[in-house]
Amino acid sequence: MFGRKRGGPKTSRVSDDEQSKVKKPGHDASGHRARLRKRLLDGGAEALADHEVVEYLLMTAIPRRDVKPLARTLIERFGSLAGALNADPAALAKHPGMGETSAAALKIVALAARRLARSSVREQPVLGSWQALLDYLTIDMAHLTVERVRVLYLNHQNMLIHDEHVGDGSIDEAAIHPREVIRRALDLGATALILVHNHPSGSPQPSRADIQITNRIAEAGRLLGIVVHDHVIIGREGHVSLKAKGLI
Repeated sequence: MFGRKRGGPKTSRVSDDEQSKVKKPGHDASGHRARLRKRLLDGGAEALADHEVVEYLLMTAIPRRDVKPLARTLIERFGSLAGALNADPAALAKHPGMGETSAAALKIVALAARRLARSSVREQPVLGSWQALLDYLTIDMAHLTVERVRVLYLNHQNMLIHDEHVGDGSIDEAAIHPREVIRRALDLGATALILVHNHPSGSPQPSRADIQITNRIAEAGRLLGIVVHDHVIIGREGHVSLKAKGLI
């Protein structure tokens, strides 16, 4: 009998491709996947539970492995389906059992959802399709881990002509300058705008600084015929319209 070499073999991280070759004994993978596929195609929007949506996506990246436990750990770690799809790519790839291929399978869905929501916003007047705008902003910003400021510039028909990422950080005059915002509107030929930013804390309730900077921009706009329709704050817990709250 040969003795084991001292120290033993070195272990290395298992790649997506290597993981895909692993089969769990007794697991009816093909039957389970067929049933999942049938529920997806025959059912409605709620045909699959959140962890099953993640599982189905992972099946494309890891075709020969039971990925249900992995899907459940992703939902548990990132808090929700939206949290998993919008998670940082590096964090997803480093999650136990994942890898770059698996992370990409989740990120492409988040990208597709953003593109679909954005096209709905661009195809019709923003004020007449307010819910579509809120859906787009929520998909795009609710799960950001940094505070991001954007300005949506509109033409005289209230169609979106430019969505500008102003910067990241707290919304005050150090991050967003009223005169610069209005000057940009004039350069673009915009007649109105909507301010947008997110609260990474989750709560969309406006701060005093949010209200103050909004009113400074609105006042600067009035002098030059640029209307500030609203300031929308997005958070994981919902959204707040300063216009609806009578704060503009």
